[in-house]
Amino acid sequence: MRPFTYERARSPAEAAAAAARSQGAKFIAGGTNLLDLMKLEIEAPPHLIDVNGLALDTIEATPDGGLRIGALVRNTDLAADGRVRRDYGLLSRALLAGASGQLRNKATTAGNLLQRTRCPYFYDTAQPCNKRQPGSGCGAIGGFSRQHAVVGGSEACIATHPSDMAVAMRALDATVETVKPDGATRSIPIADFHRLPGDTPHIETALAPGELIVAVTLPKPVGGVQLYRKVRDRASYAFALVSVGAIVQPDGSGRVALGGVAHKPWRIEAAEAEMPRGAKAVAAQLLAGANPTPANAFKLPLVERTLGAVLAEAKG
Repeated sequence: MRPFTYERARSPAEAAAAAARSQGAKFIAGGTNLLDLMKLEIEAPPHLIDVNGLALDTIEATPDGGLRIGALVRNTDLAADGRVRRDYGLLSRALLAGASGQLRNKATTAGNLLQRTRCPYFYDTAQPCNKRQPGSGCGAIGGFSRQHAVVGGSEACIATHPSDMAVAMRALDATVETVKPDGATRSIPIADFHRLPGDTPHIETALAPGELIVAVTLPKPVGGVQLYRKVRDRASYAFALVSVGAIVQPDGSGRVALGGVAHKPWRIEAAEAEMPRGAKAVAAQLLAGANPTPANAFKLPLVERTLGAVLAEAKG
């Protein structure tokens, strides 16, 4: 691990301003992803800004009946919150499907959204990776690609986003609240928060340099049966090959978001109009334009089958 300096921020605006002053600075809270990347020298921030002391660890009701989740709320606490379990069951289930209990005790809401890909070429500094070193190439294209994206990829990157929580947030139409280095605030719809790779896969979110997440807001509950199903190589400590987060209403309508298939949580709202017709019709639109490799083409029928199982469970 390379040397770095460290400070504790006293307010969100102060943290953002400090990050803007030091090029390459990073915020640190739970550190469950960042510290691993620093040990491997994939990330080498010259300065760390500790945000754990900021009062961003509460879950509060909003005036319109939703919930405002502080950026520092730990995944364990969020999954266990009674209001989340009752009104946003999809979110609770997705959180419990991710990582171990020990990691959920440390990982934060903001950190979960910001975690970086688990692509093996990203983690191997001897391999080319445009996400780690822009312009170096993508080792996964033409390489080992079983875990990689089947939709939304580019000639520069076919990595997938690893977060289970982000899939649920996408289906729930969450909003990410931030503060900028100049103290200004803004709200970013979760649909616009994560980026597709294009020619700049190293730019993963809509955040500007120094911008700090302070909360994630959920709108008023939409009800319905809320389910999250994660297909993986082993029952624990594994990232999704395919995951399906769904909200199914009594009339068969609803929402669907996928994980494990793209560079960001994958949701196509137009596909949801097909939900009363069944999984095959929905999957056909969700995966329109898919460009799988020979090693991960199995994900296409796996999406349809997993979605079919979720819809059958919701109806049952």
